[in-house]
Amino acid sequence: MHLQALDYTVVIVYGIFLLVLAQWVSREKAGHRKNTQDYFLAGRALPWWAIGASLIAANISAEQIIGMSGSAYVLGVAIASYEWMAALTLILVGKFLLPVFLEHRIYTMPQFLEQRYDHRVRMVMATFWLGVYVFVNLTSILWLGSLAINTVTGLDQTYGLVILGLFAISYSLYGGLKAVALTDIIQVVLLVLGGLLIAWIAMNEISGGEGALAGFVRVLELAPAKFDMIFTPDSPHYQLLPGISVLVGGMWIMNLSYWGFNQYIIQRALGAKDIREAQKGIVFAAYLKMLMPVLVVLPGIAAATLIPDLGAPDKAYPEVMKLLPIGLKGLVFAALIAAIVSSLASMTNSISTIFTMDMYKHFRPEDTSERHLVLIGRTVAFTAMVIAMVVARPLLGNFDQAFQYIQEFTGFFTPGIVAIFLLGFFWKKTTANGALGAAIGSAVMSLALKLLWPSLPFIDRVGLVFLLCVALGMLISRLEGGREHPKSIDYGKVDTSTSTGFNLASLVVVLMLAALYIVWW
Repeated sequence: MHLQALDYTVVIVYGIFLLVLAQWVSREKAGHRKNTQDYFLAGRALPWWAIGASLIAANISAEQIIGMSGSAYVLGVAIASYEWMAALTLILVGKFLLPVFLEHRIYTMPQFLEQRYDHRVRMVMATFWLGVYVFVNLTSILWLGSLAINTVTGLDQTYGLVILGLFAISYSLYGGLKAVALTDIIQVVLLVLGGLLIAWIAMNEISGGEGALAGFVRVLELAPAKFDMIFTPDSPHYQLLPGISVLVGGMWIMNLSYWGFNQYIIQRALGAKDIREAQKGIVFAAYLKMLMPVLVVLPGIAAATLIPDLGAPDKAYPEVMKLLPIGLKGLVFAALIAAIVSSLASMTNSISTIFTMDMYKHFRPEDTSERHLVLIGRTVAFTAMVIAMVVARPLLGNFDQAFQYIQEFTGFFTPGIVAIFLLGFFWKKTTANGALGAAIGSAVMSLALKLLWPSLPFIDRVGLVFLLCVALGMLISRLEGGREHPKSIDYGKVDTSTSTGFNLASLVVVLMLAALYIVWW
């Protein structure tokens, strides 16, 4: 059952509203032209609610909604560990890592690496991030988003790719990060409302009309295995989520890399008015992460009960959407589109920031006027989107669970990323060559372990390679003399103090996590 006229009307009204709102919030005072700080960091004036909402809107996209629901269809609630452990990671990032970045007044993560190490490290990591953002993240968002459009509306995926890409560019290209972040509060409200609606109606369907709570109890009775948070070695899913490692192992490395050292995410916090505003936004995002499994995991579990013979797991969420009545289906579909286009816009903005500020300014220093750099940023954003639309099908067309594919692919590189940042923060003797050795060694050692030890779960591999990268970075630094690096950070002088409100909110997150894992261990 596809969308009806009323549903399409809801989606079109949402689209027009978003375009108008984005242009309105992006307007400038008479006589003022956007500079790089305006375009890439929203003038460093983002309020906490925009930061928190934008963090989640950037994160929760097709790969989470479609991909994680597909994984929940197979694995159950255990896949929610990515969401719940991310909430705790956000708290740690807000207290221990973000103060350093804001103190350095950076635009990009590669820029920080040059300030701590040297220009070579900046260029290597900028090149890596551009490749991953365009050929892994951007393509996966487009592909899974077009899959959802195809399932719900019947529109060919190629047309869906083009529509999503052009819509995301049309509302974000002029305003940059400001247009993305200040409209994301609307996107998140729509996402949460739509997610709650689909979870409620799916549970009500399972209960035979007796209510969502009765449906949830029914699912617990029918599929208790779907509520195992920690898999044992005899589980068929142990390779994907290997037991206790989701709490103390490699998942921490994945989360720290994503939430702490990822331009695509941290750029919102870099645009904050000050550290306290950024930390409030981080806490807001942490609470939204605690809610996300209700919106994206529960529908996947419901689909496993309602449609046990579904061909491709990644079709779970779009199939459950078909339960919605006319009008509401359009609203939930608009929420899905909201999540997709917000992530696409955020990703292209980060791609343009890294290319412009880390590469173009270096290779073309003779022409770096503010106006010209903003023009380059817009050109790069558009070009990256076109490339992703072209290569999405060849890269992702043959995967059933795209979310797991993305996690495993990025797991080749994240150990090295986390190693070079943590060594740069906390060990003054880390050299640029040590950082490069850890970064390059991450991919080499990950590939070697995958080939030589195929039975090792990828999350465990991530944790092991991280330890090896730290050891390699320290060894190379020691061989170079073991002296304090001239660009080292005196972390003891960094102000990591937090407000009482931040501390209390963090404690509540910890207690909520403890309760969830105790109940569903």
